[in-house]
Amino acid sequence: MSRGTFVLEAIPPFRLDLTVWTLRRRPHNAVDRWDGTTYRRVLPLPAGPVEVAVTQVAPPEAPQLQVVVAGQPIRAAMRVAVMAALERLLGLRIDLTEFYQFAAHQRHLGPLAQRFRGMKPPRFATVFEGVINAMACQQLTLTVGVHLLNRLAMACGAAFGEGDETVHAFPRPEDLARVSPAALRQFGFSRQKGQAMIELAQSVAEGRVDLEGLAALPDDEVIDHLRELRGVGRWTAEYTLLRGLGRVNVFPGDDVGARNNLQRWLQLRKPLDYEGVRRVLVRWGGYAGLVYFHLLLDRLAEAGYLGDTSSQEQDTAVHRQQGDAEARGH
Repeated sequence: MSRGTFVLEAIPPFRLDLTVWTLRRRPHNAVDRWDGTTYRRVLPLPAGPVEVAVTQVAPPEAPQLQVVVAGQPIRAAMRVAVMAALERLLGLRIDLTEFYQFAAHQRHLGPLAQRFRGMKPPRFATVFEGVINAMACQQLTLTVGVHLLNRLAMACGAAFGEGDETVHAFPRPEDLARVSPAALRQFGFSRQKGQAMIELAQSVAEGRVDLEGLAALPDDEVIDHLRELRGVGRWTAEYTLLRGLGRVNVFPGDDVGARNNLQRWLQLRKPLDYEGVRRVLVRWGGYAGLVYFHLLLDRLAEAGYLGDTSSQEQDTAVHRQQGDAEARGH
């Protein structure tokens, strides 16, 4: 199997572990995989699927990532496509300097930002993936939603590898457009969700809906366009704004889990509703989505998924990995 390697740099500070956990959300995510050191994902490129494996080989303040691409030779067009995908997925070119400067003067936000310093706001590989993720998780726990997405990927996504080693990409619109509603029912999706997902996939595949084009529009217009789609309500639209379009000023206010995280973090006595979330977050201006991501990491850390989140420990681990790689001649 063809395999090639190159190095990517990220705007500091950057921590691959925190960023990947923010992207994958749950340990059983089979699309965005993490073994404690290396992030892996199958990318369905025009020339065929490849698997990328990303490892951080330099510390957060001078971050470098070793990227291994398996499946096809790394020619110029291939490298550009892989770099673009990883920059989007892992937020490599996002500069959070102003956020850290702002947070340093905030009683609540300062310690949270410092604890998870180096997390970059991730985005799904496409806006389509963002909408489908949101649809899958509607009115379900995130754990159940990720299980449904795994089934969808295994049944419809481009396959890479053989036998027990086979892994799958997230389905493209043209992959999902061919699936029957009955098949989605077998995977565990409700009839309404299945119809909405297939209809969206067909519309995007046939060019009748341009989801990537929404990037040129302001937030309110994006929400209006998305809510014209079957099965898309306010939460799905705001979730897509944050995770599909990278609008880090957006906190999906109808996200019950996120509201509970916010209430717990601020030690508020009364539960928050949608308007309550907006009132509480007004003090942090355009950083509401970053608050959302940091609170997600806080809950993941509490569940024991993140291990030690200190920057000092991460620096030590990265230096150790770098030394091991040099010893192997990489």
